[in-house]
Amino acid sequence: MEAAIIKIGNSKGLRLSKTILEQYNINDKVELILEKDRIIILPMESPRKNWDSAFSQMHADNADQLLIDDVFDNENMEEWN
Repeated sequence: MEAAIIKIGNSKGLRLSKTILEQYNINDKVELILEKDRIIILPMESPRKNWDSAFSQMHADNADQLLIDDVFDNENMEEWN
């Protein structure tokens, strides 16, 4: 399939037909995979889909504790004031 590169402001873009968007379930975002001599376009679901349930499960499993202290003993907090 051939597609034209179109001017969009100071940039250029690739226009995808409604049929392609529907067939591949492409909504607002896509993932671009850059390989040697090709660009692969993959549909993206919501990038953070199901994070809320995963975080809830982590909390229930007590797996949401910090792995390291957020402030180190030798930190000089006055530098940040």
